[in-house]
Amino acid sequence: MTSGVVTRFAPSPTGYLHIGHAFSALFAYHKAKITEGRFILRIEDIDRTRCKPEFEDAILEDLSWLGIEWEEPVRRQSAHLDDYDKALDKLTELELIYPCFCTRGDIKAEIERAGGAPHGPEGPVYPGTCRHLSTSEREKKTLEGEPFALRIDSAKATDLTGTLNWFDQQSGQHAVELSAFGDVVLARKDIRTSYHLAVTVDDGLQGVTLITRGKDLADSTNIHRVLQSVLGYEMPTYHHHRILTDNTGKRFAKRDHSITLRALRKNGHSPEDIRRMVGLD
Repeated sequence: MTSGVVTRFAPSPTGYLHIGHAFSALFAYHKAKITEGRFILRIEDIDRTRCKPEFEDAILEDLSWLGIEWEEPVRRQSAHLDDYDKALDKLTELELIYPCFCTRGDIKAEIERAGGAPHGPEGPVYPGTCRHLSTSEREKKTLEGEPFALRIDSAKATDLTGTLNWFDQQSGQHAVELSAFGDVVLARKDIRTSYHLAVTVDDGLQGVTLITRGKDLADSTNIHRVLQSVLGYEMPTYHHHRILTDNTGKRFAKRDHSITLRALRKNGHSPEDIRRMVGLD
């Protein structure tokens, strides 16, 4: 059995991979290879309105062209919704989630009535409107067919887990602070999961031991660490790496077609060129 780390690259097939994706994929792949570990490719395709099969095909083609090899089978989130349901069932048993019937307009109006809301890493913190509904009120709204999301009760979750920490290979030890996020959504109205829930469950079930991703996602680790604790998953180590930007300091995005791997390949660049461009040659 290997003693190396288990890393993963988990793109969403909503467009073609760009140079920033190449850096993230190569970074994770390198971390696995130097420890004689395992590299996992996961397709995060729960957004059915934006994810396209042709983009998934392109992801596999581009990564293979870069010389990246991954374990089969590839895990596709859309094929594992039952796993997220099981996680929600456990959170329900622990009384850590509640239905939220608020629309975006409702939330905005409530924040305005309250004279504003504190801002967390993901924007204005949800004011907790539906957290205060009684059981009978929730049942009535549900029976009337009102759509709802599921939110975590961050105060209850923090009370249950106690003090938690997570470790980053770059920045060291961090204390978990969930209150800054408020009661985040764990299952959306249109699909019964979310990025936060799905990624935590996937990493736990796939045995990922080193999560490498951009610094822009470091704050989300607070949410994931709490979910890991209450769902019984092992705590991985993290490495939040730099974000690649253009010469103006703007981070690369899928809409920047000129720096997609497809465009770079068409213009004659080789995999070695890409590695030099991202500083991983």
